[in-house]
Amino acid sequence: MRGILLLNGTPYPGNIDADGVPVYCCDGAYRWAKDKVKIYKNIGDFDSLDETPCPPPEEIYPSEKNFTDGEIAVRKMIADGITDIDIYGAFGGREDHFLGNVQLLYYCIQRGISARLVSENTVIYAARGGAEFNGLAGRTISVFPFSAPLHILDSRGLKYSYPEVISYGECRGVSNIVQSDGAFVTFGGEDTALVVINLGSV
Repeated sequence: MRGILLLNGTPYPGNIDADGVPVYCCDGAYRWAKDKVKIYKNIGDFDSLDETPCPPPEEIYPSEKNFTDGEIAVRKMIADGITDIDIYGAFGGREDHFLGNVQLLYYCIQRGISARLVSENTVIYAARGGAEFNGLAGRTISVFPFSAPLHILDSRGLKYSYPEVISYGECRGVSNIVQSDGAFVTFGGEDTALVVINLGSV
């Protein structure tokens, strides 16, 4: 089941397809989201919101806690049976919060959950075993190791070939270009990659 998570980063300027999809909203994201989509659950400590959200939160968390509002929301979504999560508002704001949001992608894939950080120009997700790039001809993509060294078994439809291994600390997976539909890259075993798709110009 698909779900949408809204975070208190840079507001997403486009339309969000939330028809029939439960929308979970974290704290200050309510300000930019309340007139954009129908919110199913408001979640967080609400330390960055100066109004009462609608619907009212089931629980207000303390501002000093072990988990970010985003992680609390992801945990709730998984508990509610969500298996496919699009996350908006994850970019911008404080850099440590953005890096924390990237970590949520690993948390999700470890539990068999598909999750994506979506901005106007970028999509970031974790992939295990491989990634396909259908409908992305002309777009720039980057692949990073996200669990251990990334062993590249094969790739097609991309401008540049990959080395057999991309290790932590290397940037050899940055800025490839999709040249055809059906482009893909496959990884070895349980290798996990962080995939970044640039939706802007090459």
